[in-house]
Amino acid sequence: MYDPGAQSSVWDNLSGTTVLSGHRAAVIKQTYLLFGLAVFSAIAGGYIGATSETLARFFSGWIGWIVALLLLNLVPRIAISARHNPQLGLAALVFDGFISGIALSPLLWVARMIAPSLIVVALAITAFVFIGVTLYVMSARREFSAPRGLMTGIFFSVIGAVILNSFLQIGIVGILISVGIGALGVFTIVYSTSAVLRSPDADSPIPGALMLFAGVFNVFVATLNILLRLLNGGRRD
Repeated sequence: MYDPGAQSSVWDNLSGTTVLSGHRAAVIKQTYLLFGLAVFSAIAGGYIGATSETLARFFSGWIGWIVALLLLNLVPRIAISARHNPQLGLAALVFDGFISGIALSPLLWVARMIAPSLIVVALAITAFVFIGVTLYVMSARREFSAPRGLMTGIFFSVIGAVILNSFLQIGIVGILISVGIGALGVFTIVYSTSAVLRSPDADSPIPGALMLFAGVFNVFVATLNILLRLLNGGRRD
């Protein structure tokens, strides 16, 4: 069990169990709801970015890169500073998700031109990880067990990879890669969830939602980059 007076380590966040008081349980569930809003907002922004050559060209240039860098650093700060203002904090969180999706325009545009199915695969892997851990968190009542969260998330990753193979025929190697990437995403989200629950400053769901969104966003970007590299490598052969 987690001792609130102790300083948590990486191992603690991935192997420990945190007792959920009524307040902590409410905060983590609100955190995941806001996390979901940020994810859906990012999907909307990503769709616009993937279908707009203008945005892809803009964010590929140095001016667009600077604009994206400023927004991706400034908007989360606004959300955190406004964490006790529900309306402004929520608006900043949703906008952070949307602008994150827009900022991926160059990567999404390239993936769409090369093989649109790669975006579907990357999104599906990320979605199964997100759904698996979210279901466990929402069902947790008295405690959050990181090992159980990991097992649940990895189980959903395996199920997701099998379903993807049935529709897209990604093969055994594709299944193994999907499961491996999914497992990495599960570790990221479970670690972030434990860190949120163990933080003495968790007086608002907004900072935790931002942390979780950053983790799943990085998983999606890494997944899509890996798939693109593998596809290009296969073409060179």
